[in-house]
Amino acid sequence: MRYEELTIEGRNAVTEAFRSGKTIDKLFILDGCQDGPIRTIVREAKKGDVIIQYVAKERLDQMSTTGKHQGVIAYAAAYEYAEVEDILQAAKEKGEAPFIVLLDGIEDPHNLGAIIRTANLAGAHGVIIPKRRAVGLTATVARASAGAINYTPVAKVTNLTATMEELKKEGLWFVCAAMDGEVMYRQKLTGPIGLVIGNEGEGVSRLVRENCDFTASIPMHGDIDSLNASVAMGVLAFEIVRQRMAQ
Repeated sequence: MRYEELTIEGRNAVTEAFRSGKTIDKLFILDGCQDGPIRTIVREAKKGDVIIQYVAKERLDQMSTTGKHQGVIAYAAAYEYAEVEDILQAAKEKGEAPFIVLLDGIEDPHNLGAIIRTANLAGAHGVIIPKRRAVGLTATVARASAGAINYTPVAKVTNLTATMEELKKEGLWFVCAAMDGEVMYRQKLTGPIGLVIGNEGEGVSRLVRENCDFTASIPMHGDIDSLNASVAMGVLAFEIVRQRMAQ
């Protein structure tokens, strides 16, 4: 397992990273810089649909650990992403109905790591994250997963709702965590299921929620109004486990 190589700096290093097929999550380029080597890097990035951000020199200087960024810094994944098909295949190989966790914009790497760890312990076959406005598989995520990242495949998709539509064709139905949903204990959470967890602050986005079949809430009796995203995922995931075991 490789947890290093998070930040790649300098034109040659970044170009080489693209050529070697390394998974780049994000590319930062000096605003206004358009010479030949930079254009080559941008072309490679667009081929792989990599998110490109044009930033001021001060920002690059802050991000740089070597002081030799030459106007370009890439964030590489600390771990290779799986395909959605790999997750379905994992369920098939175990002879189990697919159980997939879909994350709509989790931004905190500790939350993502904790979710991958819980997904593994709950027997989920994989996790799906969106390409934009969400944290990728960084070294912090890998550490927070306590090794689960080695066993639980994580797929990264361009469009979460389109992926859900494809998974519906495979027989999956989707339950989304929402405070105004039906209490989870009153719902039948069995069969091929996708558990959808929203962003830490805003919850599940409207489009994704509209694509879900049901919403589920966790009964709460305290003085504050919400659980941490990874804790909420854990509570719902183990209610799914409980119902599967009761069958």
